[in-house]
Amino acid sequence: MSDTDFFCSRWVQAPEWVTAQTPGALPAGFRAAGVACGLKASGKLDLGLMVADGDVVTSAIRFTSSAVLAAPVVVTRDRVKAERIRVIAVNSGNANAATGGRGLDEAARMQGAAAMATGFSEDGIAVCSTGVIGVQLDGRKVVRGMLAAGHALGPGGEPAFAEAITTTDKFDKRASLTVLLSGGAVALTAQAKGAGMIQPRFATLLCFVQTDAVLDVPTADLLLGVCVKRSFDRISVDGQLSTNDTIVLQASGASGVPIDPESDDELRFGQALDALLRQLALLVVKDGEGSKRVGRVTVRGGNAGGVEAVARAVANSPLVKAALHGGDPNWGRIAQAIGAALHGGGAIAYDIAIEGVQVAVAGAGVGHDVAALAQLVAGDEVQYDIGLPGDGHETEVFFSDLSHEYVTINADYTT
Repeated sequence: MSDTDFFCSRWVQAPEWVTAQTPGALPAGFRAAGVACGLKASGKLDLGLMVADGDVVTSAIRFTSSAVLAAPVVVTRDRVKAERIRVIAVNSGNANAATGGRGLDEAARMQGAAAMATGFSEDGIAVCSTGVIGVQLDGRKVVRGMLAAGHALGPGGEPAFAEAITTTDKFDKRASLTVLLSGGAVALTAQAKGAGMIQPRFATLLCFVQTDAVLDVPTADLLLGVCVKRSFDRISVDGQLSTNDTIVLQASGASGVPIDPESDDELRFGQALDALLRQLALLVVKDGEGSKRVGRVTVRGGNAGGVEAVARAVANSPLVKAALHGGDPNWGRIAQAIGAALHGGGAIAYDIAIEGVQVAVAGAGVGHDVAALAQLVAGDEVQYDIGLPGDGHETEVFFSDLSHEYVTINADYTT
């Protein structure tokens, strides 16, 4: 994939008014930096700063819905004005989760260090952490690193920032788009991390989005919320919900191009943001800590709860995921997942198609060319379609396979 081939999945179509650029340059009004402060034993970059300058900065934010919240999530949620986030301070190598009162103190200390490094007040500084859970964060290293990052801030700091937020990621998840609106072109960039412990509400990841468009607060919040539901809320690697998930949208307004509520420009920008986040979400699944293939399951039927339950059951079934990894079109694995999701309600008729080939109708297998289907599921992306009784509801989930490497990575994660 070249730098400008960001939209690499057949399941995401870029609008015609959106052009992918080579990542690296931030929108006007943004500065970034990434440094190594010693949290990672490898010595790699592990602390980043993202700053939005200007007088009309607006923002929106979403967090994990886990009942076990990491300290930076609590501090950001309780102490930051979500609509006016100027600075994002983030570390990797330590999640600062399950760390008690001391963890909260260190998250607040990190926020204070970012304030000193950038000159912005703490109520405009979001703090994020990612890494191992249950280990105390070394605040001294963070403070020293934050001051170094403050000196390194610049419009060319995006690559270092993107690297500094990663943990087990095998490749960068970055994008730079140009979006053509009626008032002119605006820039839209993003950096994300995530490869394991992935299951919404929403996904396990950090994601930061920047634009130089002029966005009012309600519009920014509305667009982020809608697009998250169609992207990071639709993916799973291992069915595990993180303690630290955070996604932030910042608009500097530096382009002077406004996006008015309920306008054609709002629709165009929203569709661009939607495509951006859906492709980033798919890159998280593709990374998937050893993932070889990405699956997409769509479920249609007359019961909203049943449709969602079946989609999640298929996406998170170790049997389905192992078959996906091996390129095995074993639709019996899918049938058992459907039954597990809808157990207790009596026998149910279901239809299953794999890569457009009908393999089951009304709960019974139908003849098909098994060898030809095996060729179809040998690609990087595999489509599964399930029909349940009734109509009116439809959902989708993107999921990774289950590989030997996934077990190895997570068996050795802290050792």
